[in-house]
Amino acid sequence: MMDPLVFDTLLLALEDGAVPLPGTGPILVLNAEPGHWLMQLPKDQLVCRTTFKPSHTALKAAGFNVLPVDSVDLPDALLTIVVPPRQRDQARALYARALLAAPEGGYVLASLPNTLGGKTGEKQLAEISGEAGSLSKHKCRAFWARKADAAVNHPLAEEWIEADAIREIEPGLFSRPGLFSWDRVDPGSELLADSVPEVTKGIGADLGGGYGFLSRELLTHCAGIERIDLYEAEYRAIACIRETLAEFEGRFTAHWADVLTELPKATYDFVVMNPPFHTGRADNSALGRGFIRAAAQTLKPGGTLWLVANRHLPYEAELAACFKEHEMLEDEAGYKIIRAARPKRQK
Repeated sequence: MMDPLVFDTLLLALEDGAVPLPGTGPILVLNAEPGHWLMQLPKDQLVCRTTFKPSHTALKAAGFNVLPVDSVDLPDALLTIVVPPRQRDQARALYARALLAAPEGGYVLASLPNTLGGKTGEKQLAEISGEAGSLSKHKCRAFWARKADAAVNHPLAEEWIEADAIREIEPGLFSRPGLFSWDRVDPGSELLADSVPEVTKGIGADLGGGYGFLSRELLTHCAGIERIDLYEAEYRAIACIRETLAEFEGRFTAHWADVLTELPKATYDFVVMNPPFHTGRADNSALGRGFIRAAAQTLKPGGTLWLVANRHLPYEAELAACFKEHEMLEDEAGYKIIRAARPKRQK
């Protein structure tokens, strides 16, 4: 999640008139994040789009108009607010989509901390729009462009959109910018895949399945696995999962879901996971601990969890609270592999 000061700076561009706030018509918010900042805008005009399931759920619960996650066409909006994602290619594609969809004279507005690419974001928007304006406050930069189609660099904008597409990063492994370790196999996940015994069997779950690497390895090497259900909060990963696991049709399912709130109870024989420990740009080990609790609840009474984590992350107390037994199997190259079994009954 973005620092609230980023949104304070963005709103300042509207408050001082640098970017006009439309009196009527939709105000589009791309990669929308819930928060107090949205309440400062005319709610009846806001149209939000996000591919992150927790944000999608929270925005809908708060009564915002949220586009379907698989929507392609964007509404004509005189103002489009972009919440820039962290990854460069994904962010550039979002600027390009916003600008190309905007009507003549429409504005595209975004904000970033200075230390996380505020000046770069302004430069990127200017590259495709012809010119951009900006203001700085709270060590953040709000930047914007007014669409003049004759000045738009259409070939570059299309190039940036294409660079955000699904691609094969290794034989049979499909990914796209913005996903975890999107352009290479994460060494922790590789270590975990090598640690799960080939005798593993039954029905399992891959929590935070990413683009499907872990599940592909298990389905390849563990003949006794009947099915793996992958749960992933980022919708952009779901098509990658289906491409990566295409040869295992019938032995996997892919679910766009919030692992912390949407898993079935006492269902699985085993769980594998490389849990996230960031919320947006900030460290958040509580997220990984939440994944451990979720794994314990979705496992059958005799089920097993296989987990990889960075060595420094404090997960042991949570594992002891949630499982009757756990052990560290490997400690290598900054990662630890943990096996936990027999989840405790949750009171």
